[in-house]
Formats: sequence, C-alpha cells, structure tokens
Amino acid sequence: MSDLKVQTPIEDFDWNAYASGETAGAMSREELMKTYDESLNTVKENEVAIGRVKAISKRDVRVDIGMKSDAIIPISEFRYNPDLKEGDEVEVFVETLEDKNGQLRLSHKKACQTRSWDRVNKALENDEVIKGYVKSRTKGGMIVDVFGIEAFLPGSQIDVRPIRDYDVFVDKTMEFKVVKINQEYKNVVVSHKALIEAELEAQKREIISKLEKGQVLEGKVKNITAYGVFVDLGGVDGLVHITDLSWGRVSDPREVVELDQDIKVVIIDFDDEKKRIALGLKQLQPHPWDSLSQEIKVGDHINGRVVVMTDYGAFVEVQPGVEGLIHVSEMSWSQHLRSAQDFLKVGDEVEAVVLTLDREERKMSLGIKQLKNDPWENIEEKYAIGSRHTAKVRNFTNFGVFVEIEEGVDGLIHISDLSWTKKIKHPSEFTQVGNDIEVQVLEIDKDNRRLSLGHKQLEENPWDVFETIFTVGSIHEGTVIEVMDKGAVIALEYGVEGFATPKHLVKEDGSQAKLDDKLNFKVIEFNKDSKRIILSHSRIAEDANRAEARAAKAAKRGPRRERSEESAPAAPQQIEKTTLGDLGALQALKEQMQKEENKG
Repeated sequence: MSDLKVQTPIEDFDWNAYASGETAGAMSREELMKTYDESLNTVKENEVAIGRVKAISKRDVRVDIGMKSDAIIPISEFRYNPDLKEGDEVEVFVETLEDKNGQLRLSHKKACQTRSWDRVNKALENDEVIKGYVKSRTKGGMIVDVFGIEAFLPGSQIDVRPIRDYDVFVDKTMEFKVVKINQEYKNVVVSHKALIEAELEAQKREIISKLEKGQVLEGKVKNITAYGVFVDLGGVDGLVHITDLSWGRVSDPREVVELDQDIKVVIIDFDDEKKRIALGLKQLQPHPWDSLSQEIKVGDHINGRVVVMTDYGAFVEVQPGVEGLIHVSEMSWSQHLRSAQDFLKVGDEVEAVVLTLDREERKMSLGIKQLKNDPWENIEEKYAIGSRHTAKVRNFTNFGVFVEIEEGVDGLIHISDLSWTKKIKHPSEFTQVGNDIEVQVLEIDKDNRRLSLGHKQLEENPWDVFETIFTVGSIHEGTVIEVMDKGAVIALEYGVEGFATPKHLVKEDGSQAKLDDKLNFKVIEFNKDSKRIILSHSRIAEDANRAEARAAKAAKRGPRRERSEESAPAAPQQIEKTTLGDLGALQALKEQMQKEENKG
C-alpha cells in the first residue's frame, strides 16, 4: 500500500459529457471524425503514391500507404525486382480508395508505366544500369520488361560471344543498359553486352597497363582464323599472326595450334589506343638460320623443296625456316624471261647452286641454270661464222626477227636478210612466231650474247644473174601489184619487183595504169647494190613514136638513105628479147627462184 501513488484528478474534466458518451472535451465528435478522415485523405485516386512493403508471399505483396487498410498487389508486378523485401518503399498507383468490397486497390505496374518513359530516358541520358525481366523470345532477340515497358534486346547484344540458344534467358531478371529510344514509336532497345564490354574494357585497361614488350605470358587459344590465332590472356585477347606462328611457312594455323590449347606467347607489340596486342609464338624458339651449317658456302649444291611461287621466282626451303630465292633469270640461260611457273611448281624437290649467302641478313639466292654449262662459253666453236642451223622464231620487231637456236642462244635476222628478191615491210609477211627457220651465222657478239643471222644467205645472190637479164633498155612483161602516190610496184618474172613513177605509167590512150594491169615495161635503171629496178611503160610508146618519126624523115631524104637504114642492125630491144629467150641459164635460175618462193 505504501507503493500506491495517488493521481491528481483533472480539474476541468467534464463528467457529464463522459456520462453521455462525449469524451472529446471541447472538440465535438464530428470534428474529431473530420480531422481523422482528413489525415487519411492525403492520397488521392489516379495518382502515384509511395507505399511500404508490409509482407511478401508467393503470390502477393501487401503494401501500406497509410490508409485504414493495406492493399494486395500481385507479385508478378514486381518480377523485374527479385530482391524486393519487407520494409522497401515502392511506387504505387491508386486505382480506387475503396472498391465495392470496401478494399483499397493499388497497382505497382501502372505506377511504373506512369513514370516509365521519364525513367527510361533518364537511364539513357545518365548511362544507368537498370534491371529488366526477359519475358519471351522473338525474331532476332528477346522481349524485356523494363519499368513496365516492353523493350527489345537484340541477339547480338545479349553477350560478347555469339548465343545459339536464346531460350535459356527467358524468365530471367538481368541488368541492362538503354542504348536506343525511338520517341515517336515508343520503342526501347537495351543491351546486356554493353555491361560485359564495359567490365572487360576496364579489365583490359588494367592488364594492358602491366604489359611490356618481350614479356612471356600464358594464354588459351580462343579462335583460329585464316590469318592467325586469337589468344585469351585472361580478360584481354591478343593475336598471333600466321607469320609469327613458326619460322617455317604455315598455310593453315591449325597445323601449329588447336582450339582451347594452352600456349606460351611473347608480346611483340601493343597499341594503347586501339587495345591491340601482337603476340609471337615462333620467337620463343631459336631462329633456324642460327642452326644452318657453317660449311655451306657460295658455289655449293644444295637440295630443297619449293614452298612459294611468284612471277619473279621461287622460294625454296632448304631446311625448316631457311629459304632461298631462285629468281626467274637464274632458271634458264635463255634471254626470253618467262614466268617462274613455266619452270617450277610448289612441292617440287630441286637441286640448286648457292649464288649468294648473307647469314647476318638471313638471305640466300639460288640458281638452277648453273647446273648446265653456259652455251656462250664455246660459242665460236659451236656456231662459227658461216655455219648453218635451224632456229625457232620467238618474236618480231619492225626491223627483224628474233630467233633462238638453242636455250640461251639467241640471234637476230635483220629484215633485209630475209629475202634477196622480196620487198618485206614486216617480218610477219615472211614467217610466223613458233615456226622453224633456216639461218646462217653472220656475226658473233659474245659480250651482248647475241648472234647476227641471215636467211637469204642460204641461197646464191640472184642479182648477179638479174644484172644480165634486166639490162637497161630491155623490155619485160610485168603486173601492177601496188599503187601509191609516188608510183606503182611492178611484179616481174623470177619474183623480182620493179618500180615505176606515175609519169611512166601512162598508157598510149593517155589513161593511167591500174592495179592488176599486165603491161610491157622498159628497164630505164638497174642498181644491183640497192636491188632497185626502175621501169617505164610509157617509154616504149615514146621510143616507137620516135622511131617512126625517124623513119619518116629518112623516107623523105631518098632511097639511098632508106637502103642505108635497111642495112642497119635491128632495134636493141628486139635483139635483147631474142637473146634472152635463148639463155639456158635463165631456165635454171627460174627454177631456183621458184623453189625459194615456195620456201618463203
């Protein structure tokens, strides 16, 4: 009883009001209820409010927004936030304060949709990492729920590596970055790859900052291409180019390494800006040139295999990693340089002579023509001046024909040495490339490795005989075979050609001789040295007219003069004609010329 404390009664307590049920003191019951209702009506319908999670079940989330009762929201509306827990504040949209059942109805999804576009734009602007729920697979990628908006996740933006099975990502909540927004069509594109790349980039920068040239690292073969091998160095990739895989020639990187193989590599170079790292594998092995026998020297014969062909030569591997070049000019003694493929092909086993050897520069030149004797060493004996041979026509120029008597021995037949009688404008009129032709050696130029050859010299010079046939003043039948401004070319017997100027082509009727006309021509000039015969058709008529005029004059002078003329010898051209017809040598010459013409 001693512990009982006596409380002092309230002096102004209204016992009458208490007895009648009114306990609000000076404030009426209506006022008290109004005040209570106003405290509950701080939130309004169709607005977004902040609520607190009171409880979470497998199906529902109970949220308190300070009303008389809590609201129940399906947990599916929070699927983008799997880490939701009791006490978390969430945004909710007040659909109604009291439905027909007297329940408060809230929606987290609608609250998100109300502010989703602002949040999405803000996420893009600030490069924020956001969470999203992968709803389903679609053509080319996935559909992701981000703040209640359906966004597109392209297949190429799921991971840094190509993804084959998209279905494993469905129903998963993942982190994303907004990479593109189309405000007009309300389209959003997100990327998960961007997050991985950012992490890898940071990791890569850290690794690169510690790299040094010449540093040896361990890595795993990540990818093999035609041009090299990509190696994972633990968060950053480097490339071993195909030329840095082995000291020898490598046609396919798979000959040296295989996928997922652990290998040691050395850093050759790297670029801080582009983040490219060049690696080497062969550099960890001794250089093959260091093991090349010291006994090998210039002039030695060496065996090898052709590994690469080019137009200018062939690369021969004499031992793994050690190659020598056989230039095309060292493949044959011939002056006609062709493509190296005409002599060798990849895979050929060859014997060659060492021409040059530079161990410091690691270069070697080889030759195979040196395995044969140089045909020009004893050229004076084998192809003496005046000797006759069969050659092959190689090519033409305007001034002659280049021929090859044997490999490495070339010669030129000047156009003037092709025929004694024919006027040849171009060698193609006389022979063809690839044909055989008989030649005679005229001169030897050993320094320039060239022979001067002739074809017409195989026959005697017919102009010695023509000098006795086509004498000045003699008349012969000819055919006009070419007409030009300066005159015409006349074909005479025995394959000889002459020339007549326009004034010597006038017929008796005053017309000009035409192509293919057959007429008699008089020789007015013969030059054996230049092989030139100048002819005239009009001179025959002019001489006849002059003879008639002289005869008429003689008749006027009297019989004595006439008898004197009758006793005179016959006209030179008549004697000439008769004399030429009786020449036995002429027939032989004609047959000889016929043979030459058939040969040509």
